[in-house]
Amino acid sequence: MSPVLTTRPATRDDVPLILTFIKDLAEYERLSHEVMATEKDLTETLFGPRPGAEVLLGFTADEPVAFALFFSSYSTFLAKSGIYLEDLFVRPAWRGKGFGKAMLSVVAKVAVERGCGRLEWSCLDWNEPSIGFYKSLGAQVMDEWTVYRLTGKTLMGFAGAD
Repeated sequence: MSPVLTTRPATRDDVPLILTFIKDLAEYERLSHEVMATEKDLTETLFGPRPGAEVLLGFTADEPVAFALFFSSYSTFLAKSGIYLEDLFVRPAWRGKGFGKAMLSVVAKVAVERGCGRLEWSCLDWNEPSIGFYKSLGAQVMDEWTVYRLTGKTLMGFAGAD
């Protein structure tokens, strides 16, 4: 019998678990050195007065096996809100059981329920298993778009806040 996945929105009490998932994802993506998040930061930014994102947790029995973190975006062309999926992660021992697809499906249902025009995410170009998975769902690769980013001192300097 296949294990069953149940999902629920994260609460403030889940912050330590969320941070663990973030660190596990960073390790998988070979980006552990970039994780600066703390439990205090996550509590404030996810459950404070202006939450910046939402988190969905996936469990089999009582074991946490997956998480998805997403936030609202906006399309001027569609004149509709969207959802940007920042992170989707299934613990390695639980991959191949349909949990990633189930988690993504729940986020898609949230998008539909909210009347969103799109659900988008990024994927590292070396992550062939995920790329294959996303393509199997019918997701379109947006090859013509390149992501740009300002962070840290560069962001502060450009904003005139250095």
